[in-house]
Amino acid sequence: MNNSKYYPLLLISLLPILSGCVPLVATGVGVGAGTGALMSEDRRSSGTFIDDQAIELKTSRKIHEQLGSDVRISVTSFNRNVLLTGEAPNESMKSEAEKLATSVDNVRKIYNEITISEKSALSSRTNDSLITSKVIGRFLNERKFQINYVKVVTENSVVYLLGMVTREEAENAAQIASTTAGARKVVKVFEYLN
Repeated sequence: MNNSKYYPLLLISLLPILSGCVPLVATGVGVGAGTGALMSEDRRSSGTFIDDQAIELKTSRKIHEQLGSDVRISVTSFNRNVLLTGEAPNESMKSEAEKLATSVDNVRKIYNEITISEKSALSSRTNDSLITSKVIGRFLNERKFQINYVKVVTENSVVYLLGMVTREEAENAAQIASTTAGARKVVKVFEYLN
């Protein structure tokens, strides 16, 4: 029996899992050495890098405990600045998610980009993962800046760019992201070094 017709479906189902691995695979970093190698190339201090991971975990846990399955909210932290994306059914829950994020230790600023709507379909989230992968792939191809200077998050075909960058790096990243197939809009959530 020929199973090759199922390969595209398998690839699509694995995209959300694999999209987080692109920087590790593309930079040749092994899984065991991934975090340490990425930290050494990052503009954030190792303490801030670890704080960002803790902020994401703590904020996600608080939102899940308080708001449960009524919302679908993703938390991204870069240099202690938190980006909230996803969906909430009403303004009250959107505001509550922001309050919960603000209450987490070491958070400096919140960017609340949660939309008021029903939770997005799996197909939409899969498409977002695909767009993120395409943007990262194009960053690698263009070689205009170090890949881990910019973190890419896509939500409902809107590409959010986070990082500590020069203005030139920011413009290059935004230009590449905005011309990537499927990207509807680009939002810069950068801290500028110059």
